[in-house]
Amino acid sequence: MTTADAEARRVGVMGGAFDPPHLAHVALAQAACEQLQLDQLRLIPTGQAWHKPQPLTAACHRLAMAELAFADLPKVTLDRREMARDGPSYTIDTLRELAVSEPDVQWFLIIGADQARALCTWKAWHEILQSAIICVADRACSIRAGALFDAEIKNPERFRHLDMPTMAISATEIRARISANLDIHTLVCEPVARYIAAHHLYQTV
Repeated sequence: MTTADAEARRVGVMGGAFDPPHLAHVALAQAACEQLQLDQLRLIPTGQAWHKPQPLTAACHRLAMAELAFADLPKVTLDRREMARDGPSYTIDTLRELAVSEPDVQWFLIIGADQARALCTWKAWHEILQSAIICVADRACSIRAGALFDAEIKNPERFRHLDMPTMAISATEIRARISANLDIHTLVCEPVARYIAAHHLYQTV
């Protein structure tokens, strides 16, 4: 890292559908802020996700749930740009916009291990590597923790690894549990659980 990079504001970028946001999302945001010594973390809910086969819940609900889920993390701010964008939304488009609007920032892209393994399939992934430091969430007890990814082998200086607790939580599981009338209070924060119930989200009948 150059002297200029060291003096630049350190801002993380963490995207996702957040459909719904759950406790593993919150833990990842907290780990990123602490371990990367971020000045700010931009949470960017997905607009029209090109890789999601099923329609996402309405943006207004996902945004409201994200505001509730991350309310206790003062460095986290919500960025609505992808929700306002027409057509499929790509990470590189967001990074390009951020670089133009804030050229003096050192950007850190926060992604999960599954996303890191697929990084070479992303649109303009070589440019992504030059636009941001790729920060991968490792599961502390996973045999994959610390493993190198294809893109990382050739570009090790552009990657960081975040230590994460083992949290077997997925939004897909949460939606399925709600549909089956099962409890989700150990998977999402209480305000999010109340919001889901109040707006009858993820119910099939």
